[in-house]
Order: sequence, then C-alpha cells, then structure tokens
Amino acid sequence: MRNTARWAAAFGLTAAAVCGPLTGAAVAAPGAAPSSLYAPSALVLTTGHGSDAATATPERAVTLTCAPTASGTHPAAVQACAALRGTGGDFDALKPSGDVWCTKLYDPVVVTVQGVWQGKRVSYERTFGNTCMRDTVGGGVFAF
Repeated sequence: MRNTARWAAAFGLTAAAVCGPLTGAAVAAPGAAPSSLYAPSALVLTTGHGSDAATATPERAVTLTCAPTASGTHPAAVQACAALRGTGGDFDALKPSGDVWCTKLYDPVVVTVQGVWQGKRVSYERTFGNTCMRDTVGGGVFAF
C-alpha cells in the first residue's frame, strides 16, 4: 500500500511540475485579450457594368468600416453605415429613395459586397437597371 501511495504522490508532483507552467503561460498569453469591444464590420463594395458579377469587370471599389466608427474610402461612409445599421446589415432591406426619378434606360450595373458585418461573413450581389437606380438605394450605400 505504501508503495502505491508513493507512486501516486510522485506522479501528481510530476504532473504539477510539468503542466503547471503550461497552464500559467496560456493564461498569461499577451494575445488572449480581445483587441476591441466591437464586432468587426469591414466591407469591400465593388460596382461594374454587366448583368452579373461573373461577367462584369469591376470599375470601382471602396472600403467601408462601420465599427467602432464609420471610415473607409466610401465617399459617404457615415450615411452608408447609418443605413446599414437601420437594416441590421441586411442589404436586401435597403430601399430606394422615393423622391428620385430614374429613366427606364436599361444599362445593367452590378454591385457586390464582400467582408464582415458585426462579426458575420457577408457575400452579396445585386443587379440594378442603371446607375441612377443603384445610387438611390439605401441612402447612397451603393453610390460611389
């Protein structure tokens, strides 16, 4: 019996000596803390003439970051972020402005969005009849 107790004590001390520093190092790792209190919201928006993203050549691309503040190369980042926050990041819920009249000339323009909205992956594509129709949607989210 005494021999078994001695082996158990030796095993326990060895395990504590080997694993103890490992757990302490893992807890004290400098990169373990989150770098921000906000979920990331960083998007790349592209536009080009064509009926779908597979055949259209991107003509312009902008970045849009909405957390913690609105920034990026989007010309109206504050308004675009406000419109997206109003829909919870749902691009399909963005509505056209009611006070703008666009021609019925069909010159398709495709818009794509890739990135992250409040920590969730976003991949979106939409085709508009022309640039006027694109620019009126969602308070200018796609007007760039």
